[in-house]
Amino acid sequence: MNDTSYAAVPLQWVGPLRVTGNTVDDLVEVPLATYESPLWPSVRRGARMSTLTEHGIVATLVDDRMTRSILLEADDAHTAYTTVGRLKEQFTQLQEVAAGSSRYGRLIDLHHQITGNLLFLRFEFSTGDASGHNMATLAADHLMDHILATLPGLRYVSISGNYCTDKKATAVNGILGRGKNVITELLIPRDLVAARLHTTARDVVELNIRKNLIGTLLAGGIRSANAHYANMLLAFYLATGQDAANIVEGSQGITHAEDRDGDLYFSCTLPNLIVGTVGNGKHQDFVEENLTRLGCREAREPGENARRLAVLAAATVLCGELSLMAAQTNRGELMRAHTQFERPTTSNGVQQ
Repeated sequence: MNDTSYAAVPLQWVGPLRVTGNTVDDLVEVPLATYESPLWPSVRRGARMSTLTEHGIVATLVDDRMTRSILLEADDAHTAYTTVGRLKEQFTQLQEVAAGSSRYGRLIDLHHQITGNLLFLRFEFSTGDASGHNMATLAADHLMDHILATLPGLRYVSISGNYCTDKKATAVNGILGRGKNVITELLIPRDLVAARLHTTARDVVELNIRKNLIGTLLAGGIRSANAHYANMLLAFYLATGQDAANIVEGSQGITHAEDRDGDLYFSCTLPNLIVGTVGNGKHQDFVEENLTRLGCREAREPGENARRLAVLAAATVLCGELSLMAAQTNRGELMRAHTQFERPTTSNGVQQ
């Protein structure tokens, strides 16, 4: 059976968000597709904060790359080691080989690991407006053919050696980067913290240290210290035609907060945002409409629409993270919100 049906996920537009920085300077609403209905008002509260501050959410895109690692078997560790040296010497040639596989894919870096006689090569590419999964894999396939044909003592093991790393929680992505790396910041005056978030900067900072940092450390978290990045990312990814499984590495980010004389500095760092505005899934009518409304269908240089989308995703994450952290400084507030928005009531007003 090849019949295709569709799962309808409730979607609301939330905002507007005020976003500034090196990629976006705009006031924009964002689409969130989710069954967790309290997410919409929570993100909406954070978005409101962005419109009440001088610069809004300041988003800095610091990196952009997609990766694929291949796995080769060498005769021995020395052969693997000398192979790496030769590949570094021939990097310009490797870039030419990779460029032959795509109009937009460009090889920009190479990392390696050697374990016994196993050689893991992690290729990193710029991929234009595509998220780049297939583009990176195709280029890696061409590179592997070239390496096996020109360097002796090597044999194929796998087109993916798990040193990429795709849809798995690992340290390497946070260290080396996979996808778009975006840092968002918001500075909220103390009166707004009290009036709109019903908390204080000190309380948010203390909660972030004790919950996100110490709690995650005790839980054995990997390159991650946040409350719920995955919630906002999944809703944003589903609404914009992304590969939703990439929230696994996408949600590996760090929340940072400071008390600045009563004002709250709040920041979210997301080093692994894997999003695109072209490619598989983007042909759906609702995705096309949403990307157009987000301003990600404009005539820009290759890669700029995808970078805009990544920044908007990161800004959305900050809104939801800020709202939840503020709520959790107040006993009972989180449960009251979920009860209000998730549990239906009977005809006599009693919640089920």
